[in-house]
Amino acid sequence: MPRALLIIDVQNDFTEGGALGVVGGAAVAVAITEHVRAHADDYALVVASRDWHDSDNDNGGHFATDADPDFVTTWPVHCVAGSPGADYHPAIDRALIDLHVRKGQGVPAYSIFEGITDDGRTLVAALDEHRIDVVDVVGIATDHCVRASALDAITAGRRVRVLSDLVAGVAPGPSAAALAEIVAAGGAVVSAAS
Repeated sequence: MPRALLIIDVQNDFTEGGALGVVGGAAVAVAITEHVRAHADDYALVVASRDWHDSDNDNGGHFATDADPDFVTTWPVHCVAGSPGADYHPAIDRALIDLHVRKGQGVPAYSIFEGITDDGRTLVAALDEHRIDVVDVVGIATDHCVRASALDAITAGRRVRVLSDLVAGVAPGPSAAALAEIVAAGGAVVSAAS
């Protein structure tokens, strides 16, 4: 079966030193590029998402503007379209990516399935075009956007594996809970080496 790799939000603002930096994010960026280079023949399609938020509004309440962020539904300003924080981490080799997905343009969005490709398609349409039924999910953050993307992939009828050594989470407890939720929904959590 054709397989796709979904690289979730490996952006400067989500790695060390960024607005919402996750410990281990830079190492995951390096490891993902190494994985894609070593396993290019395993994937019919490599897709990467980026948060791509508007600069002139609160993005549907996603940005905390009138109060401190609660880090559940409101967040500090991050990944503003066209800013260095919205760029892929420099360790991600853009030449290995077949499709780029932007999400959160004016609204809260966590899953890659909430975004659109650079040519205006949904991810489901792109996966259907390539007859992809199986996806591997990697990236940042395990307990937020990786979780949402994996669960939406399952809902979209895909077989899902989260590659546990190619994700980084905000916090250990919620990250473990997210992986357990994905397994309970029918996904798998495996090492990239397996």
